[in-house]
Amino acid sequence: MSASEDVDAPAESRGRRLDIPKSGPLDGAGQPGGARTAREARAHLHIAVGPARLCAEPAPYPLPEGPVAREELDRLRRLYRTVPGYAAMRDHLRRTGLLALCGEPGTGRAWTGLALLAELSELAGGGVSRLGSGISHGLGSPHLSGLPLGSGPPLSGIPYGPGIPDGSGTPHETGIPHGSGILHGASGVEKTERGHGYLLELPADQPDFAIEPLLDRLRAHFAGHEAFCVVLVAGGPAADRLLRGRRHAVPYEPPAAADVLDRHLTELLAVRPTGLLETARATARRPELAEALGLDEPRPGEAARLAGLLAAHAEGRLSEERLLEHCRSFAPDQARAWFLEAGRRGTLPAALPALRAAALRIALAVFNGSAHSLMAEAAELLAWELAVTLDPQYAPGRPLFAARPGASLATARAVHGDGVEDLGDASVPVRAVWFEGRRLAPAVLHESWDAHHNLRGPMARWLRGLCDDPRPQVWVRAAVAAGALCARDYLYGLVELALPLARTDSPVQRMAAATALAEASRAPGVRPAVNGLLRDWARGDDERERETAALAHGYGLAAGSIVASLEELGRIACADDGRSTSYSVLRLLAGTEPETVLTALTRWLRDTRRPRRDLALLTVLRAVTTRTSHLWGLCEVPELEPYAAWPLATAVLAAHPGCAPRLAELLRAALTWARSAGAAEDALVGWIRRAAGDERQLTVLCGFLPRLAQDGDEPLDAAAATRIREVLEAL
Repeated sequence: MSASEDVDAPAESRGRRLDIPKSGPLDGAGQPGGARTAREARAHLHIAVGPARLCAEPAPYPLPEGPVAREELDRLRRLYRTVPGYAAMRDHLRRTGLLALCGEPGTGRAWTGLALLAELSELAGGGVSRLGSGISHGLGSPHLSGLPLGSGPPLSGIPYGPGIPDGSGTPHETGIPHGSGILHGASGVEKTERGHGYLLELPADQPDFAIEPLLDRLRAHFAGHEAFCVVLVAGGPAADRLLRGRRHAVPYEPPAAADVLDRHLTELLAVRPTGLLETARATARRPELAEALGLDEPRPGEAARLAGLLAAHAEGRLSEERLLEHCRSFAPDQARAWFLEAGRRGTLPAALPALRAAALRIALAVFNGSAHSLMAEAAELLAWELAVTLDPQYAPGRPLFAARPGASLATARAVHGDGVEDLGDASVPVRAVWFEGRRLAPAVLHESWDAHHNLRGPMARWLRGLCDDPRPQVWVRAAVAAGALCARDYLYGLVELALPLARTDSPVQRMAAATALAEASRAPGVRPAVNGLLRDWARGDDERERETAALAHGYGLAAGSIVASLEELGRIACADDGRSTSYSVLRLLAGTEPETVLTALTRWLRDTRRPRRDLALLTVLRAVTTRTSHLWGLCEVPELEPYAAWPLATAVLAAHPGCAPRLAELLRAALTWARSAGAAEDALVGWIRRAAGDERQLTVLCGFLPRLAQDGDEPLDAAAATRIREVLEAL
């Protein structure tokens, strides 16, 4: 387009002045810091989780209630790795007759308890028994009869035993149902024997106020019979109370997973050719196996299970593909165990600790890697939603003080440490929190959504509320999570998440709806439905839905390509003042195909329809004035990351020098077009002034500005030259 064609267009000269919008669709909310937040949210949730159910192998045989076989104790002695503090545990158990091990299921507490009992009972000439449903009526202590352990079905045994199909040979500690009474229905244990050792696991919902009196009576009973008892207590309020008292309990620290893995591999391949053991060890060190596991460090039970898989692979009984498939099931299995355990609880208020633990894990799945304060507040909001769903008559409060700071994170396999939150112009240090394994976040989110339908309602309400938070560190993560869930069940997600967000008066929630729909459209099976929905909204009369459609196309995903997204935005521009559509085109310019976007802008500049010409002009002017980091998307653009603090136009010129001719043509048109000339002069003055403070930006700009002085091989006409001279004089 020549300069004279622009300046002499009468229709345009008589039109109103074209001004650059002062802010984006969110009026400034959700831009600073959104880039980092979106990148982290994508990284944590865009992971193939693995099969929903891997049932090719039967479950491990449970440990029979009653006496533990001598050969099993011998096997335990060969495989057991001493844990930190073992000697102190043994001395405490010998002195008092009772020891409570407080730790998480799957960490090897049962083996440590059996090892302690086997050592002491052997010296006393006794054996070891597992108490499943409770201590029998033959305890000989009438004052213990009716001692409560909660209501519900009897305790089940801890899985353990030889011949486990996957070769683990480890007593996996799975979720244990409630006990009806510690004295009712124990199998295989007729009475408490002198010098004998007993292993007992308390129900996870044992009231914390009753735990110490219970253990006081147990200790008196076993001391009176000169016997020993190890009680396994899962993390939670009861464990916290016991550890504060420091009379019965010790915190349990599991052995190193590498040691457990090697010991089990050696046992499983002891009678095999020597090369098989080295093969299994080498396979365990391979990066693809660690990636498939997705756990920072497996727990002892998982390490033993992995040993069985590696041994089978080394022997040729398990293919490479099948091995990795099994490894990818570890994180989903952990998530499944967590929610099955939470589902065994009764009504409020007894169920509240389990609901809080479930809410914490779900919130951590959404806010994995973010500030602890954001995650903790989100978890409390979700816990409230879960509680009022379970019992609408019960309004739960919040505990003001933590018994043991950090204990709740341990129950979720999470840790905290130093982190950073991006605020756009600056970053601030935060106490960050994250799962100990990159596959746990998507596994938890998908398990809660797919396997527990009644969780969906409170989760949807929770996510919608988070999407109204003006902080991008909150709403962006919630929107990306909502999109991931919509992709798993579009019919439900559309009605409960996308539509309510799109039809509100909150600009943040409408942007969240656009983000969620764009995220959902990553799934090939969902993309046509999302694209059709956005097409209907773009052609409809509802201004909020039309704006949401424009914002969604700014991510370049729903329509299937950048070209198709640009075509949709060009159509929407006819019913739009350019504020939302130019923002979305600008976001596409900051994406993976800037050349494609600039080509479309040049074509629109020559279009006979004024809305499209205005869209091209507004977009190029906003490119000069908008910081690159404010234009984050849902796809990685690593070439622009070094220039995140620069105006987008400068960043594109630095990262893609080949874009300079088209960008120069667009800016010349903006400078010489009567309706946009004033705004273009102001934008160009600000652009040059910002570059003057940064030598790198100034170098890029000085290399580009001469292009404005010529149109290809033709010198710039007098009117255009005058405009540029006025810009330079205004500096």
